[in-house]
Amino acid sequence: MFEPQTHQIALFKGKAIRKKLFNKEWWFSVVDVVQALTDQPDDYTARKYWNKLSQRLREEGSEVVTNCHQLKLLATDGKMRETDCADTEGIFRIVQSIPSPKAEPFKRWLAKVGYERVQEIENPELATKRTRLLYKLKGYPEDWIEKRMRGIAIREELTDEWQNRGARDERDYEILTAEISKATFGVTPSEYKKIKGLKRENLRDHMDDFELIFTMLGERSTAEIHRAENTRGLAKLKTDAVAGGAIAGGARKQLEQRLKRSVVSKNNFLQNTNRKKLKK
Repeated sequence: MFEPQTHQIALFKGKAIRKKLFNKEWWFSVVDVVQALTDQPDDYTARKYWNKLSQRLREEGSEVVTNCHQLKLLATDGKMRETDCADTEGIFRIVQSIPSPKAEPFKRWLAKVGYERVQEIENPELATKRTRLLYKLKGYPEDWIEKRMRGIAIREELTDEWQNRGARDERDYEILTAEISKATFGVTPSEYKKIKGLKRENLRDHMDDFELIFTMLGERSTAEIHRAENTRGLAKLKTDAVAGGAIAGGARKQLEQRLKRSVVSKNNFLQNTNRKKLKK
């Protein structure tokens, strides 16, 4: 449930709208929506606009601001920051309060995005097909896509185990993920992103075959340890995460000794794409 893919970017007329799955629904960054509709030059001015609008809505007795949730989304500085988010209904009501010629096209766009999510809940295979198609359109090779999709499935199994065994919020998931990563690769996900020169991008979308394989091994091992030992509580989950990651880390080190190079690579898909463009 709490896979990195729950943080996504949707595009409306070239503008990035951050969205996140929360309670099985898409929740959208209000500031991003405001910026897209009002053509604010940056996040700062968009937040000022939203602050004034939310104050006016409160004074009018509207509940739309109260119904917003502060969810952690990836900011432009690469950090997870709490951001005002609203579900589809809430965004509709906010859009109605913004004078913009883009309001009606945005409502149609929002309805389509929401409908796709309803379809995916009813038929999870649709979500998998859409994800595969997106990776293919971005230029990823088929064999990489197969590994990435398998990694997503393993991640979802693991986070389901965490949820059922005592992890309570997103911070818990971040801690456990970091423990697996440190034991597997010797670096946390945030440190790994710096090595690859990434900011808002998804780290796993920029891993090569070996990096994906060892990530899967660490997370699959952790899930199996949870089940075998019937783990309960965050402290034991953390211990298991270190143990599961260490299994993958040991295999990584053995491979590195034979290959005489590090598996942890600074290469990323953005660099590969740019190289291909230069060759054309």
